[in-house]
Amino acid sequence: MKHILIVDDQLGIRMLLKEVFSQEGYEVSLAANGPEALDIASEESLDGVLLDMKIPGMDGIKILTLLKEKYPNLPVMMMTAYGELNLIQEAKDLGASLYFTKPFDIFEVRDAVNNILQK
Repeated sequence: MKHILIVDDQLGIRMLLKEVFSQEGYEVSLAANGPEALDIASEESLDGVLLDMKIPGMDGIKILTLLKEKYPNLPVMMMTAYGELNLIQEAKDLGASLYFTKPFDIFEVRDAVNNILQK
């Protein structure tokens, strides 16, 4: 069973994504912030991460950087509420697999994550 981590400061988004990916047969872990996400990544064996760009405290770029330093082959997919191309480009340069713009189509997210994690 594939295991994904969903990192978003909004509970509603975390719960929605957890429901969708649980139905797809994934084991799902949730984190509301950077320190939680990094703790889970160090304790669990993850197959992928869905990471919000805009998180209070430690932003998505910082979390992505730390995850990629420790787990260079871990697929990280970014979610962003705004089309700030400089941040998107920075995330890609740091190794993000892909990104979604909120509000996203939940089925598009599901299919893209399935695509990346089935490879």
